Amino acid sequence: MADINSLVESLSGLTVLEVSDLVKQLETKWGVSAAAPVAAAAPAAGGAAAAPAEAQTQFDVILKETGANKIGVIKEVRACVAGLGLAEAKALVEGAPKTLKEGVTKEEAEAIKTKIEAAGAKVEIK
Repeated sequence: MADINSLVESLSGLTVLEVSDLVKQLETKWGVSAAAPVAAAAPAAGGAAAAPAEAQTQFDVILKETGANKIGVIKEVRACVAGLGLAEAKALVEGAPKTLKEGVTKEEAEAIKTKIEAAGAKVEIK
């Protein structure tokens, strides 16, 4: 049997994206879902049960604050958002809060957030 303490230490060193990939692989291998169980909704007054909410599949990446390293943030915004020129990226960064990308996957949104926050900005995913 594996040493649980060493396993915990190994998993603690993973990034969020690596943990997400690990969860997906385990779900596939074991044929299960890691989603939290939803408590059964009480029947409404008409007797119909509430429909479960659909999982969000598209996300928006929003630049909340520029931070101290404005030039670095502008460079990362240009790298992450295709088709932006220097002037457009500068205007977008200076006009924060602004939406950087809309309708992207969770993985892409997390990657963009990581890169831009590394440059010193604050980013939100909705």
